[in-house]
Amino acid sequence: MIRKTVLALTVAAFIALFYTYSKRPQAVKVKAYTVAAGKVSATVANTRVGTVKACRRAYLAPATGGQVARLHVREGDKVRQNQLLLEVWNEDLQAQVALQKAQIKANRATAEQACLRAGGAEREASRLSRLQQHNQYASEDQVDKAVTEAKAQRAFCHASEASVLVSTASLAVAEAAVQRTLLKAPFDGTVAEINAELGEFITPSPPGIPTLPAIDLLDLSCLYVAAPIDEVDAAHIKTGMTACVTLDAFAGKRCSGKVSRIAPYVLEKEKQARTVEVEVKLSEASDLAELLPGYSADIEVLLAKKDRALRLPAEAIMENNRVLLIGPDNVLALRTFKPGLGNWNFTEVLSGLKAGDRVVLSSGREGVVPGARVEVEHD
Repeated sequence: MIRKTVLALTVAAFIALFYTYSKRPQAVKVKAYTVAAGKVSATVANTRVGTVKACRRAYLAPATGGQVARLHVREGDKVRQNQLLLEVWNEDLQAQVALQKAQIKANRATAEQACLRAGGAEREASRLSRLQQHNQYASEDQVDKAVTEAKAQRAFCHASEASVLVSTASLAVAEAAVQRTLLKAPFDGTVAEINAELGEFITPSPPGIPTLPAIDLLDLSCLYVAAPIDEVDAAHIKTGMTACVTLDAFAGKRCSGKVSRIAPYVLEKEKQARTVEVEVKLSEASDLAELLPGYSADIEVLLAKKDRALRLPAEAIMENNRVLLIGPDNVLALRTFKPGLGNWNFTEVLSGLKAGDRVVLSSGREGVVPGARVEVEHD
């Protein structure tokens, strides 16, 4: 009888245990990350897309409007500094130059003649003065007239020489007028765009009214990326800091960049955050390869870094610097940690966690809450 009672109790206990086990909540499958040391950096990225730009770009138009008479380049041509690109019709001005050159020749001949006469008059006055001193056939009146004539001739000589200077200056004015009709390259570069045709009339842009440039010239030997940085983040950036550039057109990062300029003012855009424009120059030829002005680009400025520090991936971190810690019994516990350096990928752990701790990566899954029992998925 006792044996049957013990057997019945054992069976009842087993049934109760089985029932309790079967009703226990199933473990939630999660991905885990083991806290370990690695590289951690603090970076700042642009808030809106940046742009690849040429260090020098000139929207060129002749200083004087008129009809395009000659076009010396085509789109894509490489040009040298001071190379002639375009000419506006200027035959009337060229004629003025020729006229002024002829006038200079005439004035020089007149000045030479006047100065020769002045020399002769001065010699005549000197001869009469010597004769008068020796009381020989020269009256005081004759000497006075000769001296006056010599001075007048010398003054006319000076006036004639001055007229040569005036005509030379007039030639410079005429030549400057011709130069205003010539469009020359201000630097070595590549012709990106031409908005003029032979025979077409072009005019300079009126003040405050931008128009298409006759020629768009780029210096492709030097490129940089300009990108807007939020005003809060911009305060931490200094020139010379290392920066990486990523482009939509190419895969990978180009990390030979340095911050070359930080705008001394804040851009205020309607319905947008206030930003500061930051410029980054790439130095390595491999990073500059295939870049073209106008490409969209993003920058990531390195503020500080540590080669070995405890770190957490961004996807493991919840609001207020909290994580779900996986305990020895695979039960989740909420844990708060103190962060250090951080970016979009990793955040440094200063305290609250230790190396070897496991935290949940998939915290957004249903049922992944403090107190839940979990099963770690293995890749």
